[in-house]
Amino acid sequence: MNYKISTEPGARLRIDKWLWAARFFKTRSQASDAIGKGRVRIGGDVVKASRDVRVGDFVKIEIDHAVWEVQVLGICEVRGPASIAQTLYAETEAGRAQRTAEHERRRLFREPAAVLHGRPTKRDRRTIDKLSRED
Repeated sequence: MNYKISTEPGARLRIDKWLWAARFFKTRSQASDAIGKGRVRIGGDVVKASRDVRVGDFVKIEIDHAVWEVQVLGICEVRGPASIAQTLYAETEAGRAQRTAEHERRRLFREPAAVLHGRPTKRDRRTIDKLSRED
């Protein structure tokens, strides 16, 4: 299949289509949902799914607590393989450093309540009560 990538400064495409083609989301509806929740910004502004993204724009994307800061290098209207999708953007150095720092923080720090599922057992309740009374 022929994947035509446009790198001209005037090239533009809907942001939801671009996010899908650049493989940040598996479907366009997932991309639209993220945009609707304010997790995608172009130049610092919250956008709608119909907003056009242009070559040279800076896009900030939040996916599962990881924030991607990328510059748009190309526009492609169809979703291609990952090797093609990676040529559509370049991650900024500040964004990469922030994302790796957040990944490392999440790897080292575990939420204490993450191991609890559902209601506490009698044993859990006694431990909670014991710890609560000691304060």
